[in-house]
Formats: sequence, C-alpha cells, structure tokens
Amino acid sequence: MTTTSLTGERADLLETLGTHRQFLRHTTRDLSDADAARRTTASELCLGGLIKHVATTEESWMAFVLGGADAMGGGDWTEHHANFQMAPGDTLAAVLERYAEVARRTDELVATLPDLDLSHPLPEAPWFEPGAHRSARRVLLHVIAETAQRAGHADILRESLDGAKTMG
Repeated sequence: MTTTSLTGERADLLETLGTHRQFLRHTTRDLSDADAARRTTASELCLGGLIKHVATTEESWMAFVLGGADAMGGGDWTEHHANFQMAPGDTLAAVLERYAEVARRTDELVATLPDLDLSHPLPEAPWFEPGAHRSARRVLLHVIAETAQRAGHADILRESLDGAKTMG
C-alpha cells in the first residue's frame, strides 16, 4: 500500500504531518549552508539544526512504535543538544535529504502498520507518568505537534535572519 492510496484516519494524519513538514522545510528556501547554521535570536537554535532535531525526533519515535522504549536509543544529552545545531561539515542539502528519508520511512510505517493502537510502555523519564504507554496513534500525534511547534520556531528564526516569512 502506498501513502497516496490511503484514506481515512491514516491519510488525515499523514496529510497533517506532511503540511507541517512542508512549512518547516519552506523556512530554508534559498538559504546558504552558513545561513542555515546562523543563530538569529538569543536562542542557540538555527534553521538547519531545527530540521536535524525534528528528523531525529521523528526517527526515534518511529523506532519506539516498532520496538518500544529500548529501540529509541537516547539518553545522551550531549548528542541531543548537538541535534539543534549544524555541525562542521553539515550542509543544508544533506540535512533536508535526511529529513526527507526519515519522512518517507515514517509515511511507509504509518501506511503499513497493522494497527495504530499498537502500544508500548514509555521510557522512564521525569516528564512521563510512571508506567504510561503510548499507542502508535498517540506517537504520531506527538510527532505532528512537535513538527508544527518547530515549524513555528523556524518561522521566527527565518524572519529574524532576513525578514522572509512562511506565510504572508
């Protein structure tokens, strides 16, 4: 089954995620690698780093859908922090290419997963209630929210960079 042949809930979820992915990617239009790595606010965030972070987050949560908390990896806060920045040698094209690949794998998983109610216990973390579980559906909703939130951050960064806006 391809994602273009989906209907119903899965099609709606993927269309919503796709819209927010596009808003995020759009903030990098016509930028150089240097501009994608540039901090434009008091935050350490940059546009390329935001896209790296969203790709890594999406990939990690889809690993959770397939294999539970142990499949997510994580726990390395230095690496987590680095995902918000462009590293030496990173190019915007490579960051966008990786994000597109992560998105393709997510879309395929959502299209082929036998049941969106598939659930795993969440990893132990202070921000999750002890013993909580998340279904594939709730994970996908979280990824949509994360992507939308980061697209908003990216819009502010881009406007601070050169005045360009995603909408308007």
